[in-house]
Amino acid sequence: QVQLVESGGGLVQAGGSLRLSCAASGRTFSSYTMGWFRQAPGKEREFVARISRSGRTYYADSVQGRFTISRDNAKNTVYLQMNSLKPEDTAVYYCAAQRPGTKKDEYDYWGQGTQVTVSS
Repeated sequence: QVQLVESGGGLVQAGGSLRLSCAASGRTFSSYTMGWFRQAPGKEREFVARISRSGRTYYADSVQGRFTISRDNAKNTVYLQMNSLKPEDTAVYYCAAQRPGTKKDEYDYWGQGTQVTVSS
């Protein structure tokens, strides 16, 4: 079992930046693909970004060029640097981990989420 704990959320003005962190328990963090998702009020959860075991990254079109996902395997932590934030980025952000062999769009473990609010 892997536990994921997000941190770094908060209130920021439009155009500002935040960095989210997700700390994972366990010894196999480096073998997981890690992802960030978000869910705004009244909307479905949506994909934001992911980073593979090898460090390959992929982003949703809505955040491409503004957000950067990275990982530090020595610290069992994945990050989401969010720049040029917009009010539409307001959501609860979730970290997720995907074990090797799991289907591409499925994740095995989820964190509890951290609130990001962007004021206009």
